[in-house]
Amino acid sequence: MNVLNRFLDYVKFDTQSDELTNMTPSTPGQYKFAEYLKEKVEEMGLTEVSLDENGYLFATLPANSSRPLPTVGFIAHLDTSPDMSGRHVKPQIVKAYDGGDICLNAEAGVYLRPSEFPELLHYVGQDLVTTDGTTLLGADDKAGIAEIMGAVEYLMAHPEIEHGKIRIGFNPDEEIGRGAHKFDVERFGCDWAYTMDGGEIGELEYENFNAAVAKITFNGRNVHPGYAKHKMVNSMRVATQFAIMLPRWETPEHTEGYEGFYHLVGMEGTVEKTELTYIIRDFDRDRFERRKKEFEHLTRKINKEFPDCAHLEIKDQYFNMREKVEPVSYIVEIAEQAMKNAGLTPKVVPIRGGTDGAQLSFKGLPCPNIFAGGLNFHGRYEFVPIESLNKAAEVIVEIAKLVAQR
Repeated sequence: MNVLNRFLDYVKFDTQSDELTNMTPSTPGQYKFAEYLKEKVEEMGLTEVSLDENGYLFATLPANSSRPLPTVGFIAHLDTSPDMSGRHVKPQIVKAYDGGDICLNAEAGVYLRPSEFPELLHYVGQDLVTTDGTTLLGADDKAGIAEIMGAVEYLMAHPEIEHGKIRIGFNPDEEIGRGAHKFDVERFGCDWAYTMDGGEIGELEYENFNAAVAKITFNGRNVHPGYAKHKMVNSMRVATQFAIMLPRWETPEHTEGYEGFYHLVGMEGTVEKTELTYIIRDFDRDRFERRKKEFEHLTRKINKEFPDCAHLEIKDQYFNMREKVEPVSYIVEIAEQAMKNAGLTPKVVPIRGGTDGAQLSFKGLPCPNIFAGGLNFHGRYEFVPIESLNKAAEVIVEIAKLVAQR
């Protein structure tokens, strides 16, 4: 299916998103990449190709069946994480990985070691694509784009495979939580879709965190420290007091599985003013609401000791798509069977994060998430097994077959 060559081509594009620009797409590199992909899908012969001013690229593989069949979509995002540079990516291919340490960059002393990343040992004997130790790789989510393109190319080359109408969608800014904001679900026109944006091979996800961001602003009073008794209010100290009032063990470094957390992601302050930014996460909607209430309770508690010092803003980001996917659970069953048909064991796991599929599900497009095959996303230790790239494309083809058969 020529997935690897596509992937190696795509990672050349610098498509980091940037939440500070307030534009869509948030960076020009994403639109440049979308324009390139538009040319490629047109060369392939896809129809209904459109690229809007916000960087959303849609295209259609027409049905080849005379029977009415559902329209299914496959979606991946154009951007890479702003956590590490995605410019001048220089992928390296490790042939027949032997289970030892992989030198990513000898000069910088950067190694990908199974002692630190034990999942490497799952791929002994396979060919791997790694970074050169100076950038991220971009498998999140250029692997997903390459897999969708490879699968569509395969279906076009094999007209004997009956399938319904297939829509593909490539969108910007998933990594900063805006990928679905301007996604026109009605124009996309699908009965359901799948995001190709999961992790290692076999993963299938249809539940994710409920998510909110909380910002607490603490206003202090600065007085010369030599004369500050009963006058100074040090906003940094008050903010620290707030932080230690939250449960110590309910943080990302102490949680897993279905456990939620509070995560301090930003702190900036002086004596006069300090801001704390948290993300709040939980799979259960009731627990999620209680976590937000806890912030309100602690803010009141601070203000009782330091009147009108703390001001809280909470904004919901996305919700658990399970409640939208479960009523149409057959779309998960199709994906599971497609993986089995491709010789894989499905791993149905919760997403300890969010995807565009979560927001799209609440916009009326049920959208489980399928593995793209990469591991250690967002950093220099990112890698993707080549077999995983090929298997993900094969799963897409199997889904197309199963939809026609059902």
